[in-house]
Amino acid sequence: MSNPSHPALRVASYNIRAGLGTDLRRDPLRVLHTVAALGADIVALQEADFRLGERPTALPLGLIESETGLVPVALNRGDSLGWHGNAILARPGIAAAAIHPLDLPGLEPRGALAVDFDGGLSLRLVAVHLGLLRRSRRQQLDRLRDTLADMPHRPTVILGDFNEWSQKRGLGRLARSYRIVTPGRTFPSTLPVGALDRIAHSPDLTVTPVRLPRPRGPHASDHLPVLAEIAPA
Repeated sequence: MSNPSHPALRVASYNIRAGLGTDLRRDPLRVLHTVAALGADIVALQEADFRLGERPTALPLGLIESETGLVPVALNRGDSLGWHGNAILARPGIAAAAIHPLDLPGLEPRGALAVDFDGGLSLRLVAVHLGLLRRSRRQQLDRLRDTLADMPHRPTVILGDFNEWSQKRGLGRLARSYRIVTPGRTFPSTLPVGALDRIAHSPDLTVTPVRLPRPRGPHASDHLPVLAEIAPA
């Protein structure tokens, strides 16, 4: 049962494909409007930066707060918004007490971004975008699980694009320590058949998915976002 002294937080995850919509138009404002409509307190983004060169942000930094009411967790990495494309936006007043950029192994460069938040709910939120190959994903999950286990304990939620098509296998390494929540099918956004975007959480939290309406017209990305309420167990 949730603790009424700590109100639930709404957290979301969204792979924005660097702002490239299903109509093949790159429209960062459309992405920001989609994020704003979620009404989330904290949002984990994947593919928030372009992949080449200095990995500049795909979203205009000067418009994020005015369009969404959220503020990026500052990594101070030049023109990049995130770490390996993972970025976290939070409502003003939800303070980032510590930031942990994590490198993950695998055939292609991948990473995760863990942020410790203080406030009404002490929380570690980890944004991830795992690799395309299951062998790489297993290595990444092992590294992620072991790295988090070595940190001082906090209630933890891990969310993002896990790139795992199966709902029966592939995430067992994470399920040893965390509970896996699959809010629904999210990919491809025009006719979703894969539940690639998921949420894992430590047993001291409850996570309740929030159903989102299907957007009309062209989608802002090839993924749909996921949204959930989290509270102490």
